[in-house]
Amino acid sequence: MADKYTEAIQSFKVTGDDVAVKLAVDKIINEHLAENKNGDVYKFLFNCIDLTTLKSTDSPQSVADFTERVNAFDEEHPELNNVAAICVYPNFAQVVRTVLDVSSVKIACVSGGFPSSQTFPEVKIAETALAIDGGADEIDIVLNLGNFFDGDYEEVTTEIDEIHHACRDARLKVILETGALKTAENIKKASILALYSGADFLKTSTGKEYPGASLEAAYVMIQCIKEYHEKTGRMVGFKCSGGVATTAEAVAYYTLVKEILDEKWLTSQFFRIGASRLANNLLSDILGEETKFF
Repeated sequence: MADKYTEAIQSFKVTGDDVAVKLAVDKIINEHLAENKNGDVYKFLFNCIDLTTLKSTDSPQSVADFTERVNAFDEEHPELNNVAAICVYPNFAQVVRTVLDVSSVKIACVSGGFPSSQTFPEVKIAETALAIDGGADEIDIVLNLGNFFDGDYEEVTTEIDEIHHACRDARLKVILETGALKTAENIKKASILALYSGADFLKTSTGKEYPGASLEAAYVMIQCIKEYHEKTGRMVGFKCSGGVATTAEAVAYYTLVKEILDEKWLTSQFFRIGASRLANNLLSDILGEETKFF
């Protein structure tokens, strides 16, 4: 007898066939990528960046300096929309909240034992609550891969739901770590579990231990978001991260979102790119000269 988790997964028509996914991605990219290689798209993509610093050497001073560059961007480039968010470890939420002067830029924090998700559920919830108290607007957590591969879907979903509750009004991004999931079928299952557990965003990767984002993984996730919206009416965002460093790579992910989802998803509220290197590369292409602002 199928449980409610298996029934939910089986109710989705999204393909879990790796070959079919690859062919579908190739078709979209071959037919539509070129039309999106233009300045307006580059400017939009810049405004969708979660500008990220997640280093062992991060400190209150380095994070404050990092945040000041975002403040400075508003002053030096008033013709461009700023990045969507600054993403830091949770202990630096208060630093960013204190230094950040740009009201349009959100504060995102990784949480929940990032990047491995290997700690006590109580610690994950407490860490999330502390990040929110420090000023975080958004929380990025990693789906519990160990429980997922054990087939303990109830534990996977319960944990996400409890962390989502701890977020209060903040938005929750659930990182699937698609490089560890590997197959389209696993990515489909993880997407559906996260969606029904209250995820406000599906995110590809941490960019740490496993391979980062891939177009094939993104395709499956975006298709799940589309079908979930058709079933429930709830819009969930998509974030690609982990190795998305060049303008061409960012445009490819934009192309998938544009072709699969409704135009309503083409805003920084529902489309994000987690990056540290991408911002300068996009700026260089927008301004027409090599730029190293961040």
